[in-house]
Order: sequence, then C-alpha cells, then structure tokens
Amino acid sequence: MTFLVIIIALALIFDYINGFHDAANSIATVVSTKVLTPTQAVIWAAMFNFVAYFIFKDHGVANTIAKTVKTDFVFGHQMLVVIFSGLIAAIFWNLLTWWFGIPSSSSHALVGAFSGAAIAFGGFKVVNSAVIYKTAAFIFLAPVVGMIIAFIISLWFIHSFKKGWIPKIIAFSIIAGVVVFLYYNMEFNPEKLKKVQYDSYLAKVIFYGKNFKWILLCSILAIMATFTLFLNTLNASRANKWFKRLQLVSSAAFSIGHGGNDAQKVMGIIMAALIAYNPAIYSLDHMVTWVPLACYTAIALGTMSGGWKIVKTMGTKITKVTPFEGVAAETAGAITLFVTEALKIPVSTTHTITGSIIGVGATKRLSAVRWGVTVNLLWAWIITIPVSGLLAALVYVIASKIL
Repeated sequence: MTFLVIIIALALIFDYINGFHDAANSIATVVSTKVLTPTQAVIWAAMFNFVAYFIFKDHGVANTIAKTVKTDFVFGHQMLVVIFSGLIAAIFWNLLTWWFGIPSSSSHALVGAFSGAAIAFGGFKVVNSAVIYKTAAFIFLAPVVGMIIAFIISLWFIHSFKKGWIPKIIAFSIIAGVVVFLYYNMEFNPEKLKKVQYDSYLAKVIFYGKNFKWILLCSILAIMATFTLFLNTLNASRANKWFKRLQLVSSAAFSIGHGGNDAQKVMGIIMAALIAYNPAIYSLDHMVTWVPLACYTAIALGTMSGGWKIVKTMGTKITKVTPFEGVAAETAGAITLFVTEALKIPVSTTHTITGSIIGVGATKRLSAVRWGVTVNLLWAWIITIPVSGLLAALVYVIASKIL
C-alpha cells in the first residue's frame, strides 16, 4: 500500500509540473498581446483547466494511456515498479526542459517514459505499439493540423475586414455548419442521457458530456462568425479592442482543452497503478471518483504557478502575435484538442499551440516566423519520447534491484 501511495503522489506531482511546464501553452499569446497580466493570465488559465473536470467525462484519453503497456505481460508489483520508473523519468525530463525554457511535450515524456520502463522489463512485446504509433504520429500531425486551422481562421478574419457580401456569406455558412454539426453529432437518446443528474430532458441533452463539449466549441465558432459580420464597420482601434475581448474566450477554450487532454493522461497512469495493485476491485470501465478530481486540481494548481521561461519562447520568439492572431491561434488549438480528445488520441498541447502560432505568423509572410527557433523546437519534440524512454529504462534497472 505504501508503494502505491508513493506512485499516486508522484503522478500528482507530475501533473502539477505538467501544469506549470505547459502553462505557457494557455497563456503565452494572451500575455504577449497584453490582454491580461501574467498573474491574471495564469489564474484565468488555471480556472478553466479545472472547469474541464465538469466537461470531459468519458475519459477516453485516460483509457488510451492506461493501455500503453499490455497487462498480459506486466502486472502486479512489476507494473507498479514500471509506473514508478516512468514517472521519475518523466518528472526529470519535464524539469530539465522547463529549466532551459524548451516547450517540450509533457504528454510524450509520460508515454515515452512509461513505455521505456516497460521495455526494460520485458522487451518491445509488452508495449501496445498501436498507442505508441498513434502518439508518435501526432508529434507531426497535431502542429500541422493546428497550423492549417489557424491559417484558415486568420485568413477568414483578414477578409472579414473587407466590404462586400462574401465575408457575410462565409459567416452565415459557418453558423449554419455549426447547427448541422451539432444536430448530427449530439446524443439525444434518453437511455444514454440517464447518467446526467437533471430532471429536464433539455438539461440532460445540454450537459451530457459529449454534447456539452461540442456545444461549447461550436458556440465559440458561432460567436466569432457573428463578430465577423460587423468587423468591416469597425476602425482598427475598436476592432483591436474587440479582438482582445474575444481572446479571453479563445484562451479559456484552449485552457479547457489543455486541462481535459493533459489531466486525463495522469488519470490513466493512476488507474493503471490501482489495477496493478488490486485488479479484483479496480477496472478501466469504472473510473474511481477521486482520481479525476485530484488530477484536475493538480494541473490547475501547476498552471497557476506559471512556467515563465517557456512563456517567453511561446509568446515572442516564434513570431510576433497581435490580439486577432492570438484569437486565431487559440481557437485553432482548442478545435484540435477537442477533436483529438473525442478520438481518444493523447496529443501534445505544446505541439498544437506552437503549430497554431506558426499558422497565424505564416499569413503575414513566411519570413515572419522565426524558423530557426521552430526547428530547434522540432528537435526537442522528436527526442522527447526516446530520451524519456531511455531515462525510464535506466531508472527501472536501478529501481527493480531496490524495490
């Protein structure tokens, strides 16, 4: 029991470090555009990190992470040693990259370390290769998707400044598309809605986990589409003021996506430890009530601590970000995180927002993006999984002899 408690404590420490390591993802643009002060920004982001607890209820990403290592090969005390080694390595890598101001992925550090410790125990056959391949693929796909969406949103905003009917047609098309998307993707089956503790059927539909996520994201897109209808009537100063207000909405959405995606990864690790400790009591089909609450609290507290070294890299070194570009980047990042969470894919919020910032920079001109900084970040992303895996394997070799 003592060893299990130590592992859970380490997992929550990692979650806390993840929060302040990745705080820059949520607040870099909103701080660099001076919409909020750094202190206001971390409180704002932390609050919405925790709000994700009430929204993300299906825990698909947590299940994916928990299945990184095959329990047919690694179980019981050995699984606990593997998880312990993985957490130690992931914490070390996160602190190292934070110290040097490198926005690496906490998610990939955790997956790489968990896998590396397991491989040290039983070879490559004990690792679920499908999870590793999917996670590794999104090292490149997540920033590319974020970049493309941010580029499109930025162009949409730019053309909305022009007079004429085309921007209005685009805005109305987006609003109509949002309505159609919600109609075909929301859950209306009364049997499935029974889990929602409301008497009203309408309340059950709105606050059903999957439904609420899509309603939230689509509402943000609808608000922005409505705003673009009037954008060409505003002068530069008033438009900038409105974009600053919109940035509060987009940064909140991204913080919700950050909390919902990253806290689940630690939830998966804790559940894997609980199942290894007592498989007769614990199962991935039933998330223990206190686990999500503890994980969302830890990541929110970590975000509130702020990772200022990485904020500078994300907010100023990649490209100069204005309020309208901040809205585009954060909205693109939020869309990417919400969609990948629905697909149960553990992606990096760091990679996602970096790609989104590059996307908005590219709308000005390709030279507006500091590609030297971007290439250095790419190398950090590529080496995170193998290096954290090697570190975890080394820790496992030592820990297995002691524990």
